[in-house]
Amino acid sequence: MDINLLSVLTGLIVLGATSGVLGVFALLRRKALLSDTLAHAALPGVCIAYLVGGKQLGWLLTGAFISGLLGIGAVSVITHRTRLKEDAALALTLSVFFGFGIVLLTGIQRWGDGYQSGLDRFLFGQAAALLPHEVVYLTLACLFILAIVAVLFKEFALLCFDRDYARVIGLPVRLLDALLMGLIALIVVLGLQGAGALLMVALMITPAAAARLCTHRLSLIVGLAALFGGLSAVGGVLMSAFYGRLPTGPVMVLTASALFLGVFLFRHLMQGERQRQRPSLSPLERGQGEGK
Repeated sequence: MDINLLSVLTGLIVLGATSGVLGVFALLRRKALLSDTLAHAALPGVCIAYLVGGKQLGWLLTGAFISGLLGIGAVSVITHRTRLKEDAALALTLSVFFGFGIVLLTGIQRWGDGYQSGLDRFLFGQAAALLPHEVVYLTLACLFILAIVAVLFKEFALLCFDRDYARVIGLPVRLLDALLMGLIALIVVLGLQGAGALLMVALMITPAAAARLCTHRLSLIVGLAALFGGLSAVGGVLMSAFYGRLPTGPVMVLTASALFLGVFLFRHLMQGERQRQRPSLSPLERGQGEGK
């Protein structure tokens, strides 16, 4: 296996696993649409960072992170300062930020050597463009996120399942909520180059949803989501490399969707099998049971 392919595969496996883990908490906190808005809101930040600092990846990711946080802030302001519901605020923020980003991206591509900027990879993803040192940074950042989740796992679990109880026992609920959204924002930004703004959230939510169908125990859900996310990355990278240079990001999402469909069908078949194995009562036995 080519060393560059192995490098990209390693980085995207870690990215997929981390995305699946955070996707569980986003799903339980009902923040899936907010995460999608965050991903789309990151695009204008990438474009502005390019205009300010050029093609340096650090600048681009910093701009994306700041722009994504501004998008989250805009949703919060609209929700609390107007009569609009959260879904309307999400749709409005996503449309405005993403539209602005597309305008900036189009302008950059028409200006000078803008077609050489490579910014379109943040829109659709281009995992093959990841350099070895970028993979190292990506892997370290993902491991840092996983370490925080491991340390604060119980606190995040309480935040998702019983926010009021977490507040009663003295946990800093708002701080934990802000930290969780910050981690989600960070993983979305880190995944822009691999999966793209349009598909990054699907890489978070789909493995988490598949894991949620398998069990009700949170620790197992998180572990399975990480596994499904990693397998999605393996499928995306290998199919992209060996079958006609398919785009890695979309294939990763399709692999995750196939895993979800497989889990859903298996669960449905198992439920049907259990129902068929239940002993059926005769009419006389049912009548005796009702008489008691």
